[in-house]
Amino acid sequence: MTPKPLTSAENKTTVLTRITDMTVRLGGRVVLDRISLTLHAGQITTIVGPNGSGKSTLLRSLIGAVTPEKGRIEHAPGLRVGYVPQRLHIDPTLPLTVERFLSLPTRVPASVARAALNEAGAGDLTNRQMSALSGGQFQRVLLARALLCKPHILILDEATQGLDQPGSAAFYRRIEEVRARLGCAVVMVSHELHVVMAASDRVICLNGHVCCEGAPEQVAQAAEYRALFGTGTQGALALYRHEHSHSHDHAPGCDHGHAEQGTPHDSA
Repeated sequence: MTPKPLTSAENKTTVLTRITDMTVRLGGRVVLDRISLTLHAGQITTIVGPNGSGKSTLLRSLIGAVTPEKGRIEHAPGLRVGYVPQRLHIDPTLPLTVERFLSLPTRVPASVARAALNEAGAGDLTNRQMSALSGGQFQRVLLARALLCKPHILILDEATQGLDQPGSAAFYRRIEEVRARLGCAVVMVSHELHVVMAASDRVICLNGHVCCEGAPEQVAQAAEYRALFGTGTQGALALYRHEHSHSHDHAPGCDHGHAEQGTPHDSA
C-alpha cells in the first residue's frame, strides 16, 4: 500500500519524500549545500555528477545514514525503502546459497524469497552459491534483497558498476519493469550517462548543489550539464530515448542561487 502523501491537493502524484534546504558537512567540509528535491511515486530519478559531487552522500542522507547539518528530510508515514549498494564483498570461501543470503540477518519465508527473485529476474538462482554468480546475477540478487520489503522507494548506488554495457542496459530495463509493477519511486546514481539518461523520467545534475534538473532531454542541453559532461549524451538520447507515459510540465534550468528546486510534477 502506498504511504499517505506529505501533501495531496496540489500534487499530481504521491509525494514520498521531500528534502528542503539540506546542508551536509563531513569532516568539516560542506559536501551538500542547500539541496531541495521531491521524490514522487512511480518516478525514476537519476542523480548524475562528477566524482566528489555528493551523490552517495545524498543517498545516505535519504536512508538516514547521514544526519544533515541544516534543513530537513520528510518521509511519508509508513515509507519503506529498498537499497542496492555500490558494492558488497562476500567471502568466496563461505558456503552461502542465494536463498540463505536473502535470509540474513532475519529469516525470510522461502515463498517471499522466491517472489523477490522472480521480481528481480533471478528466479532460477535460488539454490546457487553466491560465490558462483556472475556480476549481472549478483546484482539481480542484491536487487531481490532490496525488493523483499516491497519498497515505496528503491535506491540504487552505482548498482551496475563492473557490468558491461549490455548487462547494464538489461539491468536498467529490469528496473523499469519493477517500477511499473510496484509503482515505486526509483532513485539511481550512475556514471553510465548513455543508459541512465534514457531510462529516467527526471535527471538531477549534482555538484555539491543542484546545478540543473528536469526531463533528460532538457538537462542534456543545460549549460551546467554540458560544462561537466560535454555534449556526447545528446546523441545517445536520440538513439535510446525512453518513451514516457506522462508529460513533464517544465524543467528548471541551472540555479546557482540555490533556490528551492521544483520538479516536473510540482506545478498545478
